[in-house]
Amino acid sequence: METKPVSNRMYSLLVLYDMHTKFLPKSLDGISEKDMQNRLETKANHPAWIAGSLVQQRFELAKSLGEVHESAANDLFKDHKGIQDDAVYPAPSLLLKDWEKISPVLRNALMNITDEKLDSIFSMPEMSMPYFEFIVFSIYREANCIGQIALWRRLLGYKAMNYM
Repeated sequence: METKPVSNRMYSLLVLYDMHTKFLPKSLDGISEKDMQNRLETKANHPAWIAGSLVQQRFELAKSLGEVHESAANDLFKDHKGIQDDAVYPAPSLLLKDWEKISPVLRNALMNITDEKLDSIFSMPEMSMPYFEFIVFSIYREANCIGQIALWRRLLGYKAMNYM
C-alpha cells in the first residue's frame, strides 16, 4: 500500500482518518442493539443514528471523489436525513460491516487526491467550498460523532471508551 499521499496537505488528515477508522468500532463496543436506539427520553440523536450518519458520511465523501458505493442503510441516511422517530436503525454489526467496506476505499481516494482536486469546488445545495475544506470538515465531524458516542456510552451505563 502506498504510504505517501499525492498531496502533502493530506498527511495530518490521513493520520486523523486512520485514528477515527479504529475509534468507531471501539466506541460501539458492547453497546446493545436496544441501547443503540435509546434516546434517554430526549430528542437527542441516539448512538445508532450518530454512527449510521458517520458511516454514510464516508460513503458520500467517497462518492464525491468518484468511488460510488452504497451503504446497507442508505435509505435511512441519504440526502442528509435527520433522525426519524419511527425508524429502526441498523445494529452495530451492520454499521461496522459498512465501515470496514468503505474505509479502505475512501482512504485510497484521499491518498491519491491531487492539489488541483483539493482546490476545486465541492458544491451541494445551499453551499459550496473547496474540496480541501470539505474533507477537513468531514474529518472534524468524525471526531465529533465518535466523541458523542463515547459520551452516550457513559450516559447509558457502559464503561468508558477504550482508545487503545
